[in-house]
Amino acid sequence: MKKVFQSPGKYIQGKGELSKLGEYISVYSNKAVLIIDGFIFDNYEEQIRQSCKIENLNIKYERFTGECSKVEIDRIINASNDMKDIVIVGIGGGKTLDTAKAVAYYTQSPVIIVPTMASTDAPCSALSVIYTQKGEFSEYLFLKSNPDMVIMDTDIIKNAPSRFLASGMGDALATYFEARATANSNSNSIAGGKATKTAIALAKLCYETLLEDGYKAKQAVENHVCTKAVENIIEANTLLSGVGFESGGLAAAHAIHNGLTAIEQTHKYFHGEKVAFGTLVQLVLENESMEEINKVLEFCESVGLPITLSDIGISEIKEEEIMNVAKLSCDVNETIHNMPFEVDCEQVYAAILAADSLGKNFKIEKMNLDIKLQVPFIRKQDHYQY
Repeated sequence: MKKVFQSPGKYIQGKGELSKLGEYISVYSNKAVLIIDGFIFDNYEEQIRQSCKIENLNIKYERFTGECSKVEIDRIINASNDMKDIVIVGIGGGKTLDTAKAVAYYTQSPVIIVPTMASTDAPCSALSVIYTQKGEFSEYLFLKSNPDMVIMDTDIIKNAPSRFLASGMGDALATYFEARATANSNSNSIAGGKATKTAIALAKLCYETLLEDGYKAKQAVENHVCTKAVENIIEANTLLSGVGFESGGLAAAHAIHNGLTAIEQTHKYFHGEKVAFGTLVQLVLENESMEEINKVLEFCESVGLPITLSDIGISEIKEEEIMNVAKLSCDVNETIHNMPFEVDCEQVYAAILAADSLGKNFKIEKMNLDIKLQVPFIRKQDHYQY
């Protein structure tokens, strides 16, 4: 039985690491194409240019247009045709990074990934998720290798809106449950073999870290500070989840996310937010205990992740739309078939509605408990009553 474990060549996490970018690029070449998110370009351009100038690098700057599509990938490849023996550098969010990895794949170049938020587990993987220009899921592009280097600058990440960190936790939340399902079905992971004990252990550590430090980390980032909890969650969202999902395996949660992208109302919600709801749907499909489901519901609620369809923009439930999500989730090429039992679209449709109902009831019970705790005690004839 073949087991496979893969990971990025080097993972660097710390304060002020972006200022050393030129030094890191020079390890591979003196020429690079930098694909940069618009916000980062506007706010960190001088720091990036100065770092590259110190190392006397020949740099071409490309501003990312906002969607990891074949059109955007081809545009950057064409703009880079006049440069040889280059390093591709992606600086920004998940779609910027996936675009950089795809460009590096097609140009056969080394790639350095510089996430500016811990919002997905994309940075460490040998995978790019390709979307249409309208933002609908198109395909997975499986790459020949993982990024040569991943650089996490905690100074930048702590200043990103806390919703991005929470979204990363939503993406990371699925890691253990999907790896567990893939192992139970004896399916291959994305790495091309059975999961190693190392991969499963990292996936479980990812989940444990979320439960331990997730809420604390979000509170810290809302105040733009980096605590030990923030450092732990950055690592969980990026390294543990990235290695865990790739070498552990994907299952229903991400397949359901992909199906949900067909509903336009969900497009304004982040990848990890939809994956979090997909995780609940997977737990329903598996008929897991209410103890485990409630633990996930409580975690999601504590960090602001969706637990109902309305939380991801689907305020009006239309049978044909949800059935279409279920059908897309069960596409023959989807990872939902890594579940340890056969899954069809009717089961997924039922699980989506059941998960939505569980989320709604959880919110109602929590609201009723909050109201009950706020009602003052009134003394009457030496007895306390509500």
